[in-house]
Amino acid sequence: MRPAPTILHLDMDAFYAAAEQAAKPSLRGKAVVVGGLGPRGVVATASYEARRLGVHSAMPTAQARRLAPNAAYLVPRFSLYRTVSDQVMELLGRLSPLVEPLSLDEAFVDLEAGGTADDSASARATGEGLRTAIHAVTGLSGSVGLAGSKMLAKIASEEAKPDGLLLIEPGTERELLAPMSVRILPGVGPATGDHLRRAGMTTVHDLAEAGEAELVRLVGKAHGHGLYRMALGLDDRPVVAERDAKSVSVEDTFDVDLHDRVRVRAEVERLAVRCVERLRAADRSGRTVVLKVRRYDFSTLTRSETLRGPTDDPTVVREAAGRLLESVDTTGGVRLLGVGVTGLADYTQEDLFAQAADARELAQRAQEHSSPPVEGGEESVPEPEPDSAELLAARRWPAGHDVHHEEHGHGWVQGSGVGRVTVRFEEPWSAPGRVLTFRVDDPLLRPADPLPLVRDAADYSSWPASLPKSRSGADSSGGGESSP
Repeated sequence: MRPAPTILHLDMDAFYAAAEQAAKPSLRGKAVVVGGLGPRGVVATASYEARRLGVHSAMPTAQARRLAPNAAYLVPRFSLYRTVSDQVMELLGRLSPLVEPLSLDEAFVDLEAGGTADDSASARATGEGLRTAIHAVTGLSGSVGLAGSKMLAKIASEEAKPDGLLLIEPGTERELLAPMSVRILPGVGPATGDHLRRAGMTTVHDLAEAGEAELVRLVGKAHGHGLYRMALGLDDRPVVAERDAKSVSVEDTFDVDLHDRVRVRAEVERLAVRCVERLRAADRSGRTVVLKVRRYDFSTLTRSETLRGPTDDPTVVREAAGRLLESVDTTGGVRLLGVGVTGLADYTQEDLFAQAADARELAQRAQEHSSPPVEGGEESVPEPEPDSAELLAARRWPAGHDVHHEEHGHGWVQGSGVGRVTVRFEEPWSAPGRVLTFRVDDPLLRPADPLPLVRDAADYSSWPASLPKSRSGADSSGGGESSP
C-alpha cells in the first residue's frame, strides 16, 4: 500500500453507448443499447437512460427490448470506439510511462512513476485535469478513482460513476470498505458471494471480522488468504505497462443454427481471416490454431493444431481451422463458431513473398466482411443466409452505422427491411437531422467511415503542464467528486 493516492483508475462512462449518443444528436438524453440485435444477441453497453429501465451489459437483447421497447438498438462500431480509445490512452500516456490498459475504456495509471502526483492534492488536480482533457478531446466523460492501490482505485472509480472523481485517503480504506457488499472485491462472483452469504458474511466488514483462518476454511487456502487481505484493504499489485496477450480470437453467434456443412466451413474460413487481421494489427504471430464449436444442444467443443512455427499467414490459419473442423460432428446444428491463435510470438517463419500475396487477399476479404468483432466476447450480430437478399441488405446496412448520400451528405442507419433502408442525416456537431428512406440498392448511398466526435477539439499538445484544474462550469466539490 502506498502512503499517497497516486494510483489512478479511469473508467469511461457507458463507453459504447456514450460514443453513439455523442455521434448522433437525435439520441442524446435517450435510451441507447449497443450490442447484437438478433434473437441471440447480447447487450454490450447500455446508456444510463436505458439502465434506469433495467437494461444492463450481458443481458440478452430480446430481454432488453421487453424492458426498453422504445430504446435505440445499435450494432457496435468498433472502428469509432478504437479511435476514441487511442485518444484517451494517448492522454494517459502523457501522465506516466506506466499505463495498464484493461480494455478499450479502462486503465490504471501510476502517477508517481510519471512524476505527476506525490500527494493527495496533486493526485486530485491530476485526476480533475484528466477528466477535463478527455471531455475536451473526445466529448465524452470518464470517472476517476485515486487510491494507494489498484483494488481501491478501481472501487473508487466505480463509486464515482457517472462522471465523477473519488479519492480514497490512505488510512481510511477499512472504514470505506466495511459496509460494502462482498461482491465489490475482485474475484468474488455470484457463486462465491452466495457461498459467503450462506455463512453469514454479506459485507466486507464481515470478512475482516471472520478472520483469515475462517475464510481459508470456507473458500480454500489461496482464495481465503487473498480475500482476507482485500477485506483489510491490502493490495500490493504494481501497475504493469505491458499486459502480454496470451491469445487472439474471434467468435460469431448465429441467430439460426447452421446445418449446411458448406456454410459452416465458409464461416470458419471467414473467422480465420478476421482472426489473422486482429493478429497482424497487434504485430504478433501464433503457433497454435484453435477452433471452437458450440452445437445446438449448447455443448462446446474445442480442437487445436500446433504448427511447426509461429505464423500470421491467413492461408495457413484458414487451412488449419478447416482441418480441425473435419474432426467435429456438426450434423445437429451449430449456434457458435470461433477461431483463435495461441502461443503468440513477435516473429514468423513463413515465406515473405507468400505472406505479401496473402496480405492482399486478407485486405480484400476483410473489406468484404467489414462487420467488427465484439471485444473480448461473442459477436452477436445477425449472420444472413447466403440466399436471403433481405438479410444481406441488413448486413450491408447495420443499424447505427455510418452512411453517405451524394445529395444529402453524412448520416446513419436507423433500420432496414422490405428492400428499404432508413437514414437519419446528422453529424455530431449538428442539430438533430431529418429522416429519409431509400432502396437498399440506391446507387447514391454508400457505407461511410465514422466522423470525429469533436470537430474543433481544444489544443492539448502541451498537456498536462498547461491543463486547467477543472472543466469549465464544473464544481470540483460536486456530486461524485469527494473523498471519504
